[in-house]
Order: sequence, then C-alpha cells, then structure tokens
Amino acid sequence: MMKRRRFLGQMAAIAGGQALVAFGALGTDEAIAASNVASTSIDGAVIPSATSIVDKLLNVWTLSNGFIYKNGVKDKDSYNVSLLLWYGGMIYQSGTGGQFYVMTWAGRWLPCSDPRNPLTVPAGMFYGMNGHFDYPYTPQQIITTLQALGCTSYRVGCDASSTQLNALIGLADAFRSVNFTLLPMLNLGLRDGNGNLYASESAAYFATRGNAAAIAKALGPHGVTMYECGNELTRDSAIIVNSTYAGTGPHDFNNANWPILRGAIQGMIDGVKSVQPSAKCAVNFTVADIGASDMLWDGEQPDGSGGYRKMRWDITTWHNYQPYGDILDIGIDGAGPGFNLPAYCKARYGVPFMITEWNAAPQENEQFRATYVQTNLQRFYAARKNEGIQAVMYYDLISGDETFGIVMNDLAPIEPTHTAFSGFTAQNADL
Repeated sequence: MMKRRRFLGQMAAIAGGQALVAFGALGTDEAIAASNVASTSIDGAVIPSATSIVDKLLNVWTLSNGFIYKNGVKDKDSYNVSLLLWYGGMIYQSGTGGQFYVMTWAGRWLPCSDPRNPLTVPAGMFYGMNGHFDYPYTPQQIITTLQALGCTSYRVGCDASSTQLNALIGLADAFRSVNFTLLPMLNLGLRDGNGNLYASESAAYFATRGNAAAIAKALGPHGVTMYECGNELTRDSAIIVNSTYAGTGPHDFNNANWPILRGAIQGMIDGVKSVQPSAKCAVNFTVADIGASDMLWDGEQPDGSGGYRKMRWDITTWHNYQPYGDILDIGIDGAGPGFNLPAYCKARYGVPFMITEWNAAPQENEQFRATYVQTNLQRFYAARKNEGIQAVMYYDLISGDETFGIVMNDLAPIEPTHTAFSGFTAQNADL
C-alpha cells in the first residue's frame, strides 16, 4: 500500500479554450456547425439525436453513413455504426448488431456493454474499513468500533502463516453473529521469500496457487466467501515502467515481467477456486491502471501481442487516494482529461466494483480529512447503484497517529473525521 507516497504523476487539468483542429474532408453542415462549439458535450450525449459530440479535449465526433469521424477524419476501424455515445468522459459506439465498443486512451476500440445500464450489486457491505491482523484487540472490540462508524465490511491482509490465519479466523467467527463481511486480501506477490522476482510465469503461478488454496482452506469453513487476490501488484517496480505513470496505456507496463504478474494473480484465483469453487475472487488495481486491467482481461502483453489466457475475476477492486485524483473523473497519462473509472470497468468487465482503499493524503489535517470523507462518501453513495459499487473501504481503522487512522491506539475517535464518517452512514442506509 502506497499510503505515505504521493502519486507524483497526478494529472493536470486540461486548459480551456484549446483550438479545434481542421475538419478536413468532412465538410457537412453539421461538422461546420460543430467546429464553432466551445464546450464539452453534456454527459450522456448521443448521436442520434445530437449531430455532434465534443469531448474534453474539444475533439468533435460525428457520424455519417455508418462511419465515425473525429475532427473530420474517418475512423479506419468503424463501420455500420448506428450510435455514438459520450458517457463518463469516454466515447462509445454501437453497431447494427448491438455490440458496444469503447475508445480507450490507447486509441483502440474494445468491446463492452452499454455503460448507461446500471449494474445490480448486493447491498449490506457498502461501508467498509481496512484493518490489520496484528491489532491488539479482541474481535468484539473491533466489531464495536466498526459498529460505531456504521461499517459492515472489513478488509484485512494475510498470508498463509498460521499466525495471520488464526487472527482472521477469530474475526470471521465473530463477524458471522453480526452479519459483517470479512474480505481477506491475499498478501501474495511477485517475489519469493528472499525478495527475488519469480523466474517465470509458471513459477509465480504455482507459488501463489498453493498459498491461496491454503488460505481458502483455512478461512472457507468460517464463512469467508470472497477474497482479494493481490495488493497493488501493477505498481511493483518490476511491472510499472515509471511510478508516475497513470497506467491507462499498455506501454506503461514492463513487457518482459508482465507474465510474472499474470501468473501470480491467476495462481491466486485458481488456488481459491480449487478449494471454494463458489467463492468470489477480486483483482486489485490502483491509480488509473485500466491499461493493466484490460490486458489481463483480454489476454494481452504490453507489446500488443495476444492469445494468452484471458483472466476472469468476480469483483474489480481499486485504490483511490487523494493524490491520484477523483476516481469518478480520474486523469489519464500526461496532462489529460478525466474519466469515470468505475463506469468504464462496469462496461468492460461487467462485475461489481469495490474501492478497497481510499483516503486523503497523509499530510492533510483532520478538518480537511473530514470534509474529504464527507464529500467522497456522498459521491460514492450517489454512484453506487448505477456504477455497481458494492463497497468502499476506508484506509484505515487504526494507524497509531492522525495520518490515516480514524481511531487512535486506544480506540478513541479521531475528530472531526470520525463524526463525518459515522454521521454520513447513519443518515444514508446501505440498501
């Protein structure tokens, strides 16, 4: 978890008033009129009935005779297009067959569903918190502290050691009586016990598969039904080319080491499923790493090659700290516009979405943090039904100081953040 490191590549806002490029050969009345538009189209704008769409970079998109035109230049990959949609900061198209595609920040059309369709997710674990296996408190003390905050889900990292598993078993047993959800984060990675990168995709796969199976075998009988497979592995120094990259494009990631990432995550999924076939497996990303999630989902490498096993997960999880930007309007590589990341993931992967870590930057004071909590809970709550957000898990319960924790080491509330959080949950039911 990168809780004490600012994301140095936080995206700058696009400057207003950027001139539109020439429209070339299009020359229609609609395109000429569109060239005079000075602002971005409203979210949800669609052709038809609109005659043009203006994106956040002030590119003008039009549709003529089944072909898409961007600033008057015909899209070479479009044909038989019947609908063009602007949604969540991205361009979508649908053809006469009804299949939707989204234009990615890598300049490719990828298949997806209609992003306007809501994704139904189970209620009951929306308000969540992060904790650690080595807190010196009883499970009942943890429950009481979570109840005061209005939280019903709790994320805790663990490996396959007996010390960590026994701590989670105690929590899981106690949680069953109050209908809380425990989300174990499988703290397994790309490296062996000596910190060396696994030598191959196969080595990574079998190492994590065995440990994941051991964890599921220990926790499954105690009511645990979902597991997060890995923690910010796309940000390992062996995987991200430059830690300041947003992660929206394939070339942000190391091609040579990509198979190790793929092997490690797939091993965790397969290990859990080998013991609990019905368990839900989540895969974790951070910053704006849709370049990574797309490659895993589509079985591709950063160099553009494909044909690898297409990874499938049951839940998409993401981390979103203040320096990364607003996850509902997050920036792209370079000084670029924002897009709605949960909406994109909903359309691309069609599974529930969880924000399993979020908070303000560590140096912010508690008044700022309280306002940040209130504002973000309002936005997450408003988006939860349409964008399929099943849970948002604050980081974290206890940090020993006022950088991230919401209670102190003696479990006393850190104010005004605690009241901002508990006040919101009390007034906004998780239904």
